[in-house]
Amino acid sequence: MFIILMAHTPGNFLTSWIPARWGFSDATEIFVFCSGMASAIAFGRGYDTVGWRLATARVGFRVWQVYWAHVGLFFATLALTVALTDSRLGVRNYWGQLNLWPVFVESELWENPNILLSFMTLRYVPNYFDILPMYMIVLLLMPIIMALAKVNKWLVATFILGVWTLAQRSLLEQLGLSQFYIGFPAEPWSDRPRFFNPFGWQLIFFTGFAFMRGWLPKPPVNKGLILFAAFLVLANIPLSNIGVREFGFDWAKDIRILIKPLIDKSSFGVLRYVHFLALAYLCWVAAGDKGNNLLPRGNTALASVWAKCLAIILKVGQQSLAVFVVSMFTARIMGFVMDIIGRATVTVLLVNLAGAAILVATAYGAGWFKSQPWKVVK
Repeated sequence: MFIILMAHTPGNFLTSWIPARWGFSDATEIFVFCSGMASAIAFGRGYDTVGWRLATARVGFRVWQVYWAHVGLFFATLALTVALTDSRLGVRNYWGQLNLWPVFVESELWENPNILLSFMTLRYVPNYFDILPMYMIVLLLMPIIMALAKVNKWLVATFILGVWTLAQRSLLEQLGLSQFYIGFPAEPWSDRPRFFNPFGWQLIFFTGFAFMRGWLPKPPVNKGLILFAAFLVLANIPLSNIGVREFGFDWAKDIRILIKPLIDKSSFGVLRYVHFLALAYLCWVAAGDKGNNLLPRGNTALASVWAKCLAIILKVGQQSLAVFVVSMFTARIMGFVMDIIGRATVTVLLVNLAGAAILVATAYGAGWFKSQPWKVVK
């Protein structure tokens, strides 16, 4: 959540240190993988207890909630960027910065000028607002996955891998099978695909889902596998954006061009998957099973501070939808503030700290409302 906030803040030098700069995978993989794990807890168990029909209804209700979060985020951000652009302090066109020209300038030029209707029906998905529509489609695949799981787990794997394969446009084109490609257009007036193809990204979602459901076993912890995962992570650095751009690995430029379909973000290329699994494995080994290595030890002041930090991190993770929506909105304000007061090192750090505090406050606020403290227990 904190990385997503930093990554969406324009001109934020901290983005030079996020996972996306050092390997093929980035915070999106972390977010979607963890969402799959959380969904296994929140929805997967429902299929065991209340049955397929009621559990699917609960998934549908979650999709309904995500849809309105998506709509609310769009219109709130739209209003904010208009206000910032029209303000006396504004130094740039902030809605143009988000490529929202179709909403304000060009809608009358198209055959279907009702762009708001296209947005509300998810036929127009602007790039900045594309992850929640992807998440909705992936959630809608869950009832299919659970129905197949009742028959055979290998059917689940076949379905997931088959759907992922059909989302690999470049691969299908090379094989002369482009007619089998599945995906959604980002707008009704062109063939531009959505930035996140849900049929590709469901692979990492259901990987997290399968681990949490116990369909996939915990990987073994041994020196050979740790060294192999570390090699994969380190080998990514020269091939990463920062490796090519900052460290002068010119030879890697040609390799990146050659493997472009395998690291494509829109379709979730396979090398992004490999890099994420290697990085996640190393983090899991370091943290210990169920995070045991991260738990505070003893009764020292440092242990007490660390326990409070862990509690904050857990709270932010537990309220991921609310925190995500607020972070996308807050990131635009942070960019505006830095446009006004500058981007000196101290300034940027303070603005990021303030943004992080907003996310923490959001998490605790959302948790408080969900607890419904106004209910009186008789």
